[in-house]
Amino acid sequence: MPDRLLRVNAYTTFDMLDGEARGHDFDEEAFAVLNVTAPRKNPDHVRLELELDNTQLDHLPPHADRVTLTAEQARTLAAELETHAERVEKARKADGSSDE
Repeated sequence: MPDRLLRVNAYTTFDMLDGEARGHDFDEEAFAVLNVTAPRKNPDHVRLELELDNTQLDHLPPHADRVTLTAEQARTLAAELETHAERVEKARKADGSSDE
């Protein structure tokens, strides 16, 4: 992903996901980077960052989106992710699919 805005290294949470950008008059798919971090010194928030590969987008300029969460908000998000992950796993097992 050339011209990347987010730093991607061995510690990046996810460096290659399927992403999607939606607008009122467009819907585009691109590879994405998703990262979760907190400041190294005196952490006071959790940051969730997302960047789509701008070489695959026609309607958006290069950009990265960020959300800053409190510890409580991060835990709420984690719980929601866990709940939905369990639903997906149960549905895959019911139809004989697997994640591999």
